[in-house]
Amino acid sequence: MEKRNIEEKNREEVRGIADNRGIGVVEIILILVILIGLVLLFQTQIKDIVNNALSSISSGANKIISPGA
Repeated sequence: MEKRNIEEKNREEVRGIADNRGIGVVEIILILVILIGLVLLFQTQIKDIVNNALSSISSGANKIISPGA
């Protein structure tokens, strides 16, 4: 009788481990939803930062290409 109970507990533990694998997918989806929400919330600020960085890079590249100008 005890051996049977131990086998049943082992099966339940194995099933529990297998069921926990889905939690990772849910966590990833929640993180993606939060990131997308933050991007949408700060969309204009992100655009400004990227535009400033690109213009700075472009002006720096122009100085390298034509240093006398």
